Amino acid sequence: MIQKFLISRFKSIGYALKGFFILIRTEEAIISHLLIGLLFVGLGFYFDITTTEWLFQLVVFAIVLITEGLNTAVEKICDFVHPDFNSHIGEIKDVSAGAVTFASFFGMIILLIIYFPYIQELFN
Repeated sequence: MIQKFLISRFKSIGYALKGFFILIRTEEAIISHLLIGLLFVGLGFYFDITTTEWLFQLVVFAIVLITEGLNTAVEKICDFVHPDFNSHIGEIKDVSAGAVTFASFFGMIILLIIYFPYIQELFN
C-alpha cells in the first residue's frame, strides 16, 4: 500500500515537472518574468536587502509566475474547447490575462516599496 502511494506521488511529481518545463520552453512571458526575477535577485544582493524584503520579493515573483501559468492553462483549455474565434472565449482569455496584469502591477508596487529607499540612498 505504501509502495503504491509512493509510486503515485513520484508520477505526480513527474507530471508537474513536465508542465514546468513545457511552460519554460513554450511561454515567452514566463521567460521574461524569470529574467526580470533574476535581475531583482541581483539587485537584492547588490543592495543587501533584508530577509523580510527577500520574502516579499519571492512571494511577488511566485504570484506572478503562478498567475502566468494559470493564464496559459486557461488559454490552452479555451483553444481546445473552441479553436475558432469566439467572443465569449476571447473574454475568458482577457479576464485570465487581466489577472496576470493585476499580479504584475501590484508586484511592481511592492518592488518599488522595497527598492526605492536603496536607490534614493545611491543619489544622496
